[in-house]
Amino acid sequence: MNIEKSNPITSPETLQKAYNYAQYRTLIDNLLAEGKTTGPNQTTALTEYTQMNVQRMNRWDKTAIIREDLKTALEAINRPLIWVVLTEGWCGDAAQNIPTIVKMAEINPKIELKFLLRDENLPIMDNYLTNGGRAIPKLICIDAESGEELGTWGPRPSTLQDWVMAEKKKTDFDFKTFAEYVHKWYATNKTEELQDEFLALVQGWQ
Repeated sequence: MNIEKSNPITSPETLQKAYNYAQYRTLIDNLLAEGKTTGPNQTTALTEYTQMNVQRMNRWDKTAIIREDLKTALEAINRPLIWVVLTEGWCGDAAQNIPTIVKMAEINPKIELKFLLRDENLPIMDNYLTNGGRAIPKLICIDAESGEELGTWGPRPSTLQDWVMAEKKKTDFDFKTFAEYVHKWYATNKTEELQDEFLALVQGWQ
């Protein structure tokens, strides 16, 4: 593997400290057992969000199914790729999307999926801002042999992202109502838009 060292996300030091999915889930479980979550901000609210996110990930781990068209596109990838996901345990959008991304990566052994905690890697995160913000999850696809960055995805499917950006501009923004809508959207959409977007991306990454 000839990874470029100029980009911090592709440096051997960064990739070596990244988690696989099992390690990421274990980290979250162990922190919750101590009444904690990932990141420097430790509040009761964030811990409660993290506990709900474990339930969301458990549900998608069991129910998410990759469509045949996307499966075919993933199977056609013929070069080794690294998918690096910037995330945190308290992030609801991460919990709603990551399990399906995991199932995508499992389809082709040429895809290596790694997780980095956002707040431990802010210099990296700041290379992948969304409208100037550190929105997560953020997936970066890298050619494992050349280190070339092939593309990104995140922090959420575009229809939902457009709604979120419009909603946050409102003067009467209410987080509770906002969060309820977001998670209802994910439940209703059933990963369809996520898979649509990855189908287009993966066809370009083959």
